[in-house]
Amino acid sequence: MKRTLTLGGIAVGLLATAVVASPAHADSDVAPPVNLANTNFAAKQVAAFWYGQNMANLVNATPYAVETTLPTKHVSKGGASADSKPGIVGSSGDKKASTGTSKNVNLPRTVGKVFFIGADKKPHWCSATAVQSQYKNLVATAGHCVYDTKSNKATLDNWVFIPGYYQGKAPWGIYVGKTAYTHDDFSVFEDGDKNYAFVTVYNGVQVTGGSVDKVKNWVDNRTFETKADAEKARKELETKETGFAGRIVSRIDWAHKVPLRTPDSTKVDASVAQIAVDPTTVNSARATLEAQAKKGTSTYDDKTWGVVVSRTSRTEFEKYQANGGWNSADAKEQTAYYFAKDNAWYKATFWGNFDVDYRLKGKIVNISLKDVGTLGSNVGGQGLAYNQKIGSPVFVFGYPSGAHLDGNYAFTGKTLKWSYGKTFKAAVPSMKAEEVIGVKSSFTGEGSLGSAWLYRYSSAKRLGYLNGVTITVSDTDGNKRIDTSVSPYFDGETYAVYKAAAGNWSGKIV
Repeated sequence: MKRTLTLGGIAVGLLATAVVASPAHADSDVAPPVNLANTNFAAKQVAAFWYGQNMANLVNATPYAVETTLPTKHVSKGGASADSKPGIVGSSGDKKASTGTSKNVNLPRTVGKVFFIGADKKPHWCSATAVQSQYKNLVATAGHCVYDTKSNKATLDNWVFIPGYYQGKAPWGIYVGKTAYTHDDFSVFEDGDKNYAFVTVYNGVQVTGGSVDKVKNWVDNRTFETKADAEKARKELETKETGFAGRIVSRIDWAHKVPLRTPDSTKVDASVAQIAVDPTTVNSARATLEAQAKKGTSTYDDKTWGVVVSRTSRTEFEKYQANGGWNSADAKEQTAYYFAKDNAWYKATFWGNFDVDYRLKGKIVNISLKDVGTLGSNVGGQGLAYNQKIGSPVFVFGYPSGAHLDGNYAFTGKTLKWSYGKTFKAAVPSMKAEEVIGVKSSFTGEGSLGSAWLYRYSSAKRLGYLNGVTITVSDTDGNKRIDTSVSPYFDGETYAVYKAAAGNWSGKIV
């Protein structure tokens, strides 16, 4: 779904002032904010996850490959245009338009990687940048580097930003994401024209005292009669250790092997009884009863279980035949029905009374974290530019990785790279993106998602104005080499999402 705005005269051209009138947009442009880690303890666990095991999760993370590289010539001419007057939000260094005088391109400190757990339960990363905000705590990246469009879950797990990331090092600390903001059209409809996100982050943390690889597997030896008692113990552990990822598991005690019990009043052929309790059937019934016990739907007062085999009627047998021969009406019983060769019908009733205990199982990451301050105070923050003239030059900064379509690996994703070009109107119908912009760039797609497009970048100040984020790349001339990066066009609706995020405080986690 796209919203059409009635436009008056559209003013375009150079940036004029640092303060402009806010464009009039309905609050409905902005999706409800989504929590990433909404408590200090949750944020500590996320930081500990990435710092733990000598930062192995960071080192082993792979580029996020979602809607990464478009097939040849899938980028066409689009209809991106301003929806109001051009505007800017000043960077952390200067609230006036920056002008670059340095001949060398000094890389921005604000750009880094965001790390998270994908739908495949594995660690991945995208590119991102710090953006100026009231509390110096804002990160901008592609929308699908925050929202899990693969599994349709709200957000990606264990989300952090690491500015200046380099080969497993976090020079300015790890910044845990707190709250994510995006356009409603993206979070609801996955509209590629609005594929951007702004995330507030907590103060950064670094490790102090002890080694970051001091991780041990741990199981509490205590058992608890109720889940509430186990939960209380888990909370006590969480207050004592940084990074305790504990969970409560049910433990069912089976005190006896499976006995076969045949009532004296019913004569049952021994061979039939043996068929009734073959290992496959016994294991199936046992698993079902165990699952019921874990859910608390079975009763349990002693530590036994067993099987009773007896004759039954053809009518009863046929009643449950359509259900695979099983009757599980009673939460603590599973009955299997069998037909024997002598035209006799039998049933084997598996019954169980369980003793269920609860225990804690998890991992403790023994590290000590220290607060290193806000993101902006450490690396600064890029300004924001919207409704700018298409055809303006921009620098693109990110961590491209992966191969060109011809198999050539031009980038490793290990170091920050840059490209430069003028924007042009584009469209990517396969991504529901008819009003996006492109720039000529050789950045390969994996890893470059979320790369920062900086307008009027000052190499001396390492600051400019964020005017786009890479959402996909393409080979547009068919030579099997990536030549174009694509971004949403930043307009007044982008500013509305930014504004919703920029005034929210995050605070410390330690």
